[in-house]
Amino acid sequence: MTMTGQRTHTIDRGVAEGRELRRLLENGPFADALRAAIRARGLGLDRIRYRLRGRGCSVSLATLSHWQSGRCRPERPESLLVLKNLEEVLGVPSDSLSRLLGPPRPSRSPRGRAARCTVPGESLVMQRGRETRT
Repeated sequence: MTMTGQRTHTIDRGVAEGRELRRLLENGPFADALRAAIRARGLGLDRIRYRLRGRGCSVSLATLSHWQSGRCRPERPESLLVLKNLEEVLGVPSDSLSRLLGPPRPSRSPRGRAARCTVPGESLVMQRGRETRT
């Protein structure tokens, strides 16, 4: 295949991926849309985590992996704040991923490591599953 043919194939694939991402951002499900947005951005989870940390958000690689695989989804206020920043890092429209979450599921006892994000002038501290503002 010629150099031109390879470039055309790459462009065609990129256009198709862009259409698929737009479709998923409109209709979901959340995990598929997140996975497509990550793939389209071309960043690994480690790099995404690093960029989120630069915005004051702390989230584990396991959490990001679980969100994109559909094993769990962001629901706590601090996780939703991380998601808002994640949308910016991935370059997708504001609220395009968060609106795919639908209504919150019934609460259950907290498990695992919480995603945390700081907001200027306010800090969030998790104490045994309860959130306190300082």
